Amino acid sequence: MKKYSGGCHCGAIRFEMETDLKKAVRCNCSLCRKKGALMHRVKPEQFKILQGENDLVLYQFNTHIAKHFFCRRCGIYTHHHPRSAPDLIAVNLNCLDDDVDESGLEIICFDGKKWDTTTLQKINECCEPSAVKKSDAFAEWDNPKDAEYDKL
Repeated sequence: MKKYSGGCHCGAIRFEMETDLKKAVRCNCSLCRKKGALMHRVKPEQFKILQGENDLVLYQFNTHIAKHFFCRRCGIYTHHHPRSAPDLIAVNLNCLDDDVDESGLEIICFDGKKWDTTTLQKINECCEPSAVKKSDAFAEWDNPKDAEYDKL
């Protein structure tokens, strides 16, 4: 495993993660499409906030299972706890200090608009199966308000 350092644009948030960076996820849900992040999932013990924890702002919507964190100063999305695996952390690879060569990654495209549960297993393979708890996170995306978010 390799250690990676990163942070937000203004430098208020600093973090590190230790992982084998082989896979990444792109999602097209109403939020991910707008933030344009390339994400990599790790277990909590592989991720550490080094500075700026008080500068992180939490954003939640719809089911309120996922927890998305942004810098309160510059607005950059750094990481989140995914709805499909709330015990894991998805790190925004665009926040790493060193550029990530996407050509060397297996990029999994997740259809978050339709909540494609068949792809979730492949996404969660980055971690041991015991790290992913089955919950109502795997339920269908049935909130009609989601369509309203896409119109904003």
